Amino acid sequence: MESVQATKQRFGIIGNDPKLNRSIEKAIQVAPTDISVLVTGESGVGKESIPKIIHSLSHRKHGKYIAVNCGAIPEGTIDSELFGHEKGAFTGATSTRSGYFEVADGGTIFLDEVGELPLTTQVRLLRVLENGEFIKVGSSKVQKTDVRIVAATNVNMFEAIKKERFREDLYYRLSTVEILLPPLRDREQDIHLLFRKFASDFATKYKMPTIRLEDAAAHLLEKYHWSGNIRQLRNIAEQISVLEQNRTISASTLRGYLPDIGSNLPAIISSDKKDSDFSNEREILYKVLFDMKNDLNDLKKLTMELMQSGNSQQVQKENEGLIRKIYREEKEEETPFEEPVTQTTEVLQITPSDTIKKDEDKYHFAEEIEEEETLSLHDKELELIKKSLERHRGKRKAAAEELGISERTLYRKIKQYDL
Repeated sequence: MESVQATKQRFGIIGNDPKLNRSIEKAIQVAPTDISVLVTGESGVGKESIPKIIHSLSHRKHGKYIAVNCGAIPEGTIDSELFGHEKGAFTGATSTRSGYFEVADGGTIFLDEVGELPLTTQVRLLRVLENGEFIKVGSSKVQKTDVRIVAATNVNMFEAIKKERFREDLYYRLSTVEILLPPLRDREQDIHLLFRKFASDFATKYKMPTIRLEDAAAHLLEKYHWSGNIRQLRNIAEQISVLEQNRTISASTLRGYLPDIGSNLPAIISSDKKDSDFSNEREILYKVLFDMKNDLNDLKKLTMELMQSGNSQQVQKENEGLIRKIYREEKEEETPFEEPVTQTTEVLQITPSDTIKKDEDKYHFAEEIEEEETLSLHDKELELIKKSLERHRGKRKAAAEELGISERTLYRKIKQYDL
């Protein structure tokens, strides 16, 4: 079995981070088998190196190695690219075409960005993984292929499965062995080493002296977040090599090439949401509407009992808890009035002429109540408030005492009716 250091030298992998070494070691161990491998990691960490290691150290090394970027192929043509198509299968199919799985028979296919595959293509891929069978687009003939699949993605697969963008059974088929490549920010000791390698390569390419970092610049380079990982580091090394006349780079010069260097403050963001949390304004609005609906139902129930009995004192006594719930007073909140809020809450009096006589059928009121009665009650309450305010010349405290409600409740109703 080839050693980790020999493999890194063979494939030009720079760095001595323990996590990186462990990933390469797993690739070496799994290479002689036909097990499917899923390579995970952020964009720009060098995931394409692992499939090459696996293919070159396997018994398929003399077969074809095909790398496919699943995110770069349009959804309408990806099935044709992977599995081929028959002549006339769709508009533009002027001849029969062999897909990657047919061409790479006996070799290895690297499916980069496999998390971007459409669901219909995922079903076809699952069949290939299970029994090596596939069907060309526009054909009814089942074909066999002997291909090893190595996939890679920077997508959180569990989130994709939860959102039904990726099939769970396909994920477990692909990730028989999962190899995670660490981000560059977790390989602090390798950052300067990689930068020196890139600077040397660009100096040779552009025929110019190699750039060198001062100690402060090297420290700054190692502490940077590197959201673009190795790809971003390589681009910055190329920019500095081409643009800077002075080949010794200071920290201030380097800082001009590092975007958003002041915005890398750590933050803790919880990805889990509690049941009581609201993720958007629509859910908050739903909760408010449901609370209003419950209050309205309680008010209907109280009004019904008042109309049946005609005795407001008895209804108030029997439904004291319900009344307090409907006209609840928030003691903790500050009130816009200096006067203390009264503790007792009374029901608005309804004139005897508006009461409804009992019917012999005990379900009479439940059957006969319509929306018009609710609107009538609304109008009566509005009329009572207007008359009381007129009699007391707009003095809310006196009007509230006459109506038998708290001053705070009256203020809320004035705002509600826009008086």
